[in-house]
Amino acid sequence: MVVVGPDRAAAFLRRFEADGLRFTGLPDPEHRVLDLYGQQVKLLKLGRMPAQVLVDRGGTVRFAYYGSSMSDIPGPEEIEQAVDALNRRAAPPRP
Repeated sequence: MVVVGPDRAAAFLRRFEADGLRFTGLPDPEHRVLDLYGQQVKLLKLGRMPAQVLVDRGGTVRFAYYGSSMSDIPGPEEIEQAVDALNRRAAPPRP
């Protein structure tokens, strides 16, 4: 799992350390990756809206959720279900 954030590297690292996150982090201060996957910016809501995008190893988007506020974020269970479904499709058939 890779978490992409809009901050510069130093601020991004501080946030990861403060929150104790155990994911790979990618600072994206120029918003190249965030824009590529369609994360919206709403000035009246003071910035970028949350976006969760699950991309498989081949680069195909398999799950995308674009929130309308910072409280509009799928729970971990929903993301885990999407990952499990993707893994089931990718698993080779058992003999």
